Amino acid sequence: MDRVTEPELMDDADQARAYSEADFANPHQAVVEQFRGHFPEFDTGRVIDLACGPADVTSRLARALPRASFYGIDGAEAMVALGRERIANAALADRVTLEQRFLPDPTLRDLGPFDAAVCTGALHHFHDPMVLWEALRDVSGPGTRVLVQDLTRPASVDAATALVARYAGSEPEVLQRDYFHSLLAAFTLDEIGTQLERVGFGHFAVDAVSDRHVVVTGRVA
Repeated sequence: MDRVTEPELMDDADQARAYSEADFANPHQAVVEQFRGHFPEFDTGRVIDLACGPADVTSRLARALPRASFYGIDGAEAMVALGRERIANAALADRVTLEQRFLPDPTLRDLGPFDAAVCTGALHHFHDPMVLWEALRDVSGPGTRVLVQDLTRPASVDAATALVARYAGSEPEVLQRDYFHSLLAAFTLDEIGTQLERVGFGHFAVDAVSDRHVVVTGRVA
């Protein structure tokens, strides 16, 4: 099935709120466990979360890594507002900063290099995926730990419909619709591998971790 792009930003207030309140506990907590499993020695340092959305993963990582500081960015004002609300409620504002920034943003280079960089569920939103991979390269230095989790594109529209029914069937209609479009906009593992080669991350691991998720991990050379 060919890729069908979707809007790059989720800046509608109702759409952002539905996403923020959806039950992503399992895949988001899995990101934390993946990070700790791949980088068990990481205890303290600076972490950037690119396209952090409403900062659910950011806050989970912050709780799991109490000696680390976090900087999250997202292009959608509605998402950043919800993220700041979540961070404040979790009493994490002393270690987590969120800002609205659009990619590509060459000024991100001035903030790095970070000790770790993560991105969850955002790769498929980029019409040009190299914008994200190049941003990750810009904020990294030798040894920076990178973890990217995203959806993978199913083989057919029918398969995408079945995944929506299985994993989002009880969610609001707006979320089911967005999830379907996100599946159609996602990349295959082979496509992600080609992207990594282009940006100089060809040594990174690309692992299918569920019937709809891929995790990319590695250290910048």
